[in-house]
Amino acid sequence: MAKYGAARSRRRREATGKAAREKADVPAGHRLCRTCGEIGPHGEWHRRAGASDGLSTRCTACSTVQGRQDHLRRQYGITEAGCDGPIASQGGARRACPSVPAAHVDHGHGTGRVRGVPCFSCNAALGQFKDRPDAIRRAAAYVEGIAWKPTLVAPGVYRLPS
Repeated sequence: MAKYGAARSRRRREATGKAAREKADVPAGHRLCRTCGEIGPHGEWHRRAGASDGLSTRCTACSTVQGRQDHLRRQYGITEAGCDGPIASQGGARRACPSVPAAHVDHGHGTGRVRGVPCFSCNAALGQFKDRPDAIRRAAAYVEGIAWKPTLVAPGVYRLPS
């Protein structure tokens, strides 16, 4: 009998009442994802230098989902379900552009509080305007074309905007 090994570890876990994973039959060049249980080729795994075979324990899809969950928890202190609250309070659609799906959490940089869940472009625009409503209003006026139109003061006399 081997002094150490997978079989001994499995027996010890079962003896203490803990669950022991079953050995998966994985073909060469493939790997089992411990999160979703799917078997896929090595190309579906991120590289991980510290692992014995150089691959992560999760497939790329599961790593992406876990990465978003970790980011929301660390950055904003909310869960994926916590993002549903702001979307529901917005009536299921975003206020700025209702045609694109909500994907990014918007927060005030001064307070750190979550304000809503806009699309990527709207979230980036708010950041570029540094959350200043006056700058956003001037940009909207520029896009609408009213900021650069001359105003008729008297017949034949126009005032250019300053």
